[in-house]
Amino acid sequence: MRSQTDPGQTAPRHHRNTASLIQTSAGHFAAAHLNGLMSLYVEPIGGRLVELPSPDGASQPIADFVRCSYLGLDNHPAIVTGGMALMLRYGCLHWSCARTRLNFMALGELEDALSELFDARVTTFSTVLAANMSALPLIASGALTEGVKPVMVFDRLAHATLAFNKPVVAEETDVRTIAHNDLAALEEICETHPCVAYICDGVYSMGGSAPVQKLLELQRRFGLFLYIDDAHGISIVGDRGEGFTRSQIRGSLGDRTIIAASLGKGFGASGGMLMLGSPTQEELFRRFGLAHAFSASINVAAIGAALASQALHRTDELGARQARLAQNVALFDELVPTAQAGSPLPIRTVVIGDELAAIGAARLVLDAGSYVSAIFFPTVASGRAGLRICPTADHTFDQIRALAAAINGALER
Repeated sequence: MRSQTDPGQTAPRHHRNTASLIQTSAGHFAAAHLNGLMSLYVEPIGGRLVELPSPDGASQPIADFVRCSYLGLDNHPAIVTGGMALMLRYGCLHWSCARTRLNFMALGELEDALSELFDARVTTFSTVLAANMSALPLIASGALTEGVKPVMVFDRLAHATLAFNKPVVAEETDVRTIAHNDLAALEEICETHPCVAYICDGVYSMGGSAPVQKLLELQRRFGLFLYIDDAHGISIVGDRGEGFTRSQIRGSLGDRTIIAASLGKGFGASGGMLMLGSPTQEELFRRFGLAHAFSASINVAAIGAALASQALHRTDELGARQARLAQNVALFDELVPTAQAGSPLPIRTVVIGDELAAIGAARLVLDAGSYVSAIFFPTVASGRAGLRICPTADHTFDQIRALAAAINGALER
């Protein structure tokens, strides 16, 4: 494959085609909305239950299997109280100010606590998307690889908030996309280029994970730079909830590994973060990271909630919730066959194939009292539509059994 600077390349390489994406998927989005499966507005009523209004003015309790709060921390009393308390203490919700100017003292305390908790230099962002937008152009510039611009290799299934950056990154350097977890292709690129960065998820949002140990071996052999978005892996793995990826790396991250993670999802608060391995990286991100230099921090309530969550991560409750999550995932696997069965990670997908059939199945499951995501292109490949299910530590066994019965019944229709 020719590089972006190859004079023999006659046409620019395109990394996005939004018009085609809309044209291909618009009808399925319309069908999902028409069936009452998207953009739902509900009232929480405790645990994983929400109240879904109906057209006749009545309401229906629904067990939610869509949210990614895998440990059930998003409504934990201590985390909610932490958010409220800090907002009342500061008397505001948000400062409209770039972080290169003013920061809440509590935000510095949070970043110090997270750095100690995860044995990394942690910088927080308003979202994981903002963290990714800040990181990838810096990596592509060569600022983190001794001035050598790396070939940026994206896993084909890398999250949309990673893949979205390809056109910007391509302004700096060569961008490649390889098949999912195709380490042979990655090794070949490493063998033929002096500097390579690989961009992938730790835990993929539609199930599955990166082969972290094999990637680390390529790093040892070739100096491969790793940027791993572990938004879905944080908190659910590790004695201190360090996540799927960080728990597999002993000692310092070093100067060739960056982990992005969520302060929402398993962590139970709100926002995003980067785990960095060196003071030089931290300085670069705080001065030149897009969202750090030109946008504001996470808000006060999110800071307070995250402070409460990191404190909870140091208690026995974390392990107890991880154990409950494992039990619930195992029960679901007993009742519903999926490609992810047996994995300790809490994302399951039921592949149906036809997009309209998947939307119809999701509607039948909702009618039975459980809400799951109908997934179709561009979330998954065309013809691979299905259902996405997120069991959590807060679901009851009865809710999981009811969900399984609804899914199996919908598949038999």
